[in-house]
Amino acid sequence: MSENNTHKALISLVIPGYNEEAIIVQNLNKICDYIKEFEDKYDWEIIFVNDGSTDKTGLLVEEFASNCSFLKVLHHPVNLNLGTALKTGFANAKGQYTITLDLDLSYAPYHIGNLLKTLINTKADIVIASPYMKGGKVTAVPFMRRILSRCVNRFIRIAAQEKFHTYTCMVRGYRSKFLKSLNLKTKDYEINPEILYKAMILRARIIEIPAHLDWTEQNKLGVKRTSGMRVIKTFFSGIMAGFIFRPYIFFISFGFILLLVSFYIIGWIFINTFQVMPTIHLDPVYFDDRFSKALGLVFQQRPHAFLVGGITLLAAIQVLSLGFISLQNKRYFEESFHINTAIYKILKTLENKPLNGF
Repeated sequence: MSENNTHKALISLVIPGYNEEAIIVQNLNKICDYIKEFEDKYDWEIIFVNDGSTDKTGLLVEEFASNCSFLKVLHHPVNLNLGTALKTGFANAKGQYTITLDLDLSYAPYHIGNLLKTLINTKADIVIASPYMKGGKVTAVPFMRRILSRCVNRFIRIAAQEKFHTYTCMVRGYRSKFLKSLNLKTKDYEINPEILYKAMILRARIIEIPAHLDWTEQNKLGVKRTSGMRVIKTFFSGIMAGFIFRPYIFFISFGFILLLVSFYIIGWIFINTFQVMPTIHLDPVYFDDRFSKALGLVFQQRPHAFLVGGITLLAAIQVLSLGFISLQNKRYFEESFHINTAIYKILKTLENKPLNGF
């Protein structure tokens, strides 16, 4: 589109897909029709990553690309999962801004414009499309999936201790230079929380805007579409992703609960011991002898209390220790990530800077 106009910003639209033959042609047409409305303002490239599809997705998208000059198709020989597909798209994106979109159009094409407008106007590094924030909307999503998604995002929000409502959604806009400075490792759905986590470490400007998640068209397809996200796997992936943000919170919280339980049991043992002490008659009378005798009587009556109290106390100490170690490791990691990112930026600058005299 308008390749000769160098004054227009290039926008990269990254779309991963796996076994999408039922929807790929019609939805790519919808996307192309939408972005044509902005061809006077921007140049576009669509990067479709065929993630090892076993149906006709690859053939259909190649045929579509033969009539669409700004569509670039990348193929994985086997299915490498969402994280790898996105990283492939990011690595090949040449635009000033990168927008990721799900091919099922559960977020309609107009979200592209909303994300891009917010990116440019706010000078943000990342813009998140959020159906769960005020002004957002969810339509026709199956009840169980909707509940699991909300629970995962609420869980991550608590772990991250940030104001955002949506951490798992793939539909986002990025400033490409910033996106490529992140050293992403995740291979599956956890890539979306990972991006936000690393962006937060770097104090990136992250904006969340209302979005409409609509499964009306997906529900019409029924069993025709086989590439839907595996709900249970995604749920547990999201739960595990929560540990990325504040792992020590979970250890310290659980350890504190165990500590309270152990204190309750040990406190009960001491209270009963002091209640039994007046009944102990020894000559001569020494406190430690009476206390030991009373403690022995309480142990004979409730040996399990000593066992449970001792085990929970030891477990609490161990879990709390893990919490403090994870807090220390997290701080080391964040500091190391800051340094490595700074070094990476310097190296990229030197790589792109021509040497004098050559």
